[in-house]
Amino acid sequence: MPEVIFPGPEGRLEGRYHPQKDRDAPIAIVLHPHPQFGGTMNNKVVYNLHYAFYNMGFTVLRFNFRGVGRSQGEYDQGVGELSDAASALDYLQSMNNNSKHCWVAGFSFGAWIGMQLLMRRPEITGFISVAPPANMYDFSFLAPCPSSGLVINGTADRVAPPADTENLVGKLHEQKGITITHQQIEGAGHFFETDDYMDTMVGNVSEYVKRRLTETSR
Repeated sequence: MPEVIFPGPEGRLEGRYHPQKDRDAPIAIVLHPHPQFGGTMNNKVVYNLHYAFYNMGFTVLRFNFRGVGRSQGEYDQGVGELSDAASALDYLQSMNNNSKHCWVAGFSFGAWIGMQLLMRRPEITGFISVAPPANMYDFSFLAPCPSSGLVINGTADRVAPPADTENLVGKLHEQKGITITHQQIEGAGHFFETDDYMDTMVGNVSEYVKRRLTETSR
């Protein structure tokens, strides 16, 4: 998988870019968990999401937020990381002008950033939010949430308790014109620690995305 370096707001950002041969392939970016708690683009959940999208025919980019790996800059409380994500999407779009579908997937902190990116970028047609930390971050900016998506978490998540995720999904359900699908994986913790949990999560994501791609609605 080609390593790429592309310009971000605070200097270079390091990524992994996996293009399809099809010039019209849909595109997706995958956002990693919290930089200050060991989150990188090589996190297992992020890596598996990346390949799930690639195997469904997407051209995919995952990257390190500022200050992680070879990405320049330093942690910026989510504000700068959102700008990094926007730069990553710009880069991905510049390489794939013909793409009709654009998805964003994020895990934990990355899910919070991904949801904010949705609000900025109307071209995003779908999102995957894995274990969104609704207990730690304010998600009230999702008013209204601009596109349909999947929220997925484990019932044994101690980092982002399921009750907070349910509360977030409940608020999103009240909005018209979009559909929020919520799936909980019985027994899984925040990091989907076993192969079974990981495979179930990835399988659910793939099934959801494939179904959405065959529908014409947003």
